[in-house]
Amino acid sequence: MNDPSLREPVDLNIPELRARAVASARGDAPFDLLITGGKIVDMVTGQVRDADIGIVGPLIASVHASGTRQDATETIDASGTFVSPGLIDMHMHIESSMITPAAYAEAVMPRGVTTIVWDPHELGNVHGLAGVRWAIDATRSLPLRVIPLAPSCVPSAPGLELAGADFDASKIEEILSRPEIGGVAEVMNMRGVIDGDPRMTAIVNAGLASGKPVFGHARGLEGADLNAFMAAGVTSDHELTSGTDLLSKLSAGLTIELRGSHDHLLTQFVEVINGLGHMPQTVTLCTDDVFPDELFFDGGLDDVVRRLVRDGLKAEWALRAATLNAAMRLQRPDLGLIAAGRRADIVLFEDLRDFKAHKVIANGKVVARGGEATFSAVPLDATPLRHSVKLSAFSEDDFRVPAAGGQVRIATIDRPRFTQWGEMDAKVEDGFITPPDDATMIAVAHRHGLADGRPRVGFLRGWGEWRGAFCTTVSHDSHNLTVFGGNVRDMTLAANAVIAAGGGMAVASNGWIEAILPLPLSGLITEASLRDTALAFRALRKAMEKVVDWKPPYLVFKACFGATLACNIGPHQTDLGIADVAAGRLLASPVIHE
Repeated sequence: MNDPSLREPVDLNIPELRARAVASARGDAPFDLLITGGKIVDMVTGQVRDADIGIVGPLIASVHASGTRQDATETIDASGTFVSPGLIDMHMHIESSMITPAAYAEAVMPRGVTTIVWDPHELGNVHGLAGVRWAIDATRSLPLRVIPLAPSCVPSAPGLELAGADFDASKIEEILSRPEIGGVAEVMNMRGVIDGDPRMTAIVNAGLASGKPVFGHARGLEGADLNAFMAAGVTSDHELTSGTDLLSKLSAGLTIELRGSHDHLLTQFVEVINGLGHMPQTVTLCTDDVFPDELFFDGGLDDVVRRLVRDGLKAEWALRAATLNAAMRLQRPDLGLIAAGRRADIVLFEDLRDFKAHKVIANGKVVARGGEATFSAVPLDATPLRHSVKLSAFSEDDFRVPAAGGQVRIATIDRPRFTQWGEMDAKVEDGFITPPDDATMIAVAHRHGLADGRPRVGFLRGWGEWRGAFCTTVSHDSHNLTVFGGNVRDMTLAANAVIAAGGGMAVASNGWIEAILPLPLSGLITEASLRDTALAFRALRKAMEKVVDWKPPYLVFKACFGATLACNIGPHQTDLGIADVAAGRLLASPVIHE
């Protein structure tokens, strides 16, 4: 399907296909596929009703009374199952699951996910336009419907960090010109949009000019700032911080991509929606970031639906958000509803509690049975993604902060996730700062070969007592090499192990590598199976428990991957120093008084 004129959703409007479907609907010709005996979950009325479904090619030709038709080339007995449209994940990053798009499709389609909206900004941040082109090519032949977006923030905070590329408005226009691209991906540089920064204004305007949606990232925005962000043309958000935040943003008119990556907030979200007494049409669902072990053991968007229902949301409402609401947001009238004339993306769930998919149909073809894919996706050659870590081995002195005198005043980054500035005194010995007892070191090294690769070191407070070190090249969103630790020996060991592996993650303690997960593709992805990747990542999690004592919900392993996200409010360590986007502040060194 390389001819743009035949790409979805246009391919349903081929006259011969429509004519065949009309004849089958009348009863003058048999269906290609007939689904009988199931209970349809009606996304419009919220009812659960008995009906059979006749399919011709990728098109639903008829939804009719049970048992009234038997003429079909193939029949599926759906007795005892609940029939839903295929699930649509409205905002996600395949790279966060650390596997190839082909492996991702094989993982999620057996769980009922038939469409994903992929922001490949991780690949864009590492490889630039070549990374985005690879993402498009890698998904072109998959049975999973992938709607890629144009990464809006490469890097996420220009001037405060360096990525492997820089996307200005001209590059965004180039990406948006491709018919596969569904819009502008999450606009994370909130301050730039609100303050009318020419770069971000031009990027948003490029999206508006294309006629495609501009998706957002509005964490912490309210009042005048939220209005300004929306007035610029940004229309969605997934960065919810509380039930109050959800209600405020719904009231403001944003489309919500309610995500499952912060489980502790779901109960609040359910309380807000139940309090409204209906599922707003502007609520959709997304996974955002799902680690490989979570995907393998728990699932993707199906797990978000399952947890929302577990927390008290009506199953019909959760499914509506994951299907019809998402289709309306995407302006895809072929998706999200089981009705004549729509696309045959259909899931047969065993129940409306665990949402275990019995069979999954995409474009009229069975793609999964009993939780197993019936297709084998062929991965795209990943050679262009290799050799992305352009660093030589470090010495221990690379992780020390030079200073003069016997004592200095240093700036600190306090609290995980919702960071704030702090200060403290630190001793100086032999020309280097001695890390204070209640501080954790963080070092970020530019690894894309475009600037000095020596680590910039800062100090975190509120991150517990570290008994070792952790290094990762998965470090949102510029994905520079990032190291956390309690001593320079283990930090050096972990960093050098990751560099030697061509990217990935490593845990070091007491002078030993406790666990390592090589990610040689872009420093983000492996060609290993999801199962093997999940088990390796789980082993890495286990090793981290020896290094630091986690304190949920904010001091958790996941916090390590967002600690350098400089577009968020508050100070963050980057490859250029300690950056604060709101204050417009950048400290090359944490030393503020010598």
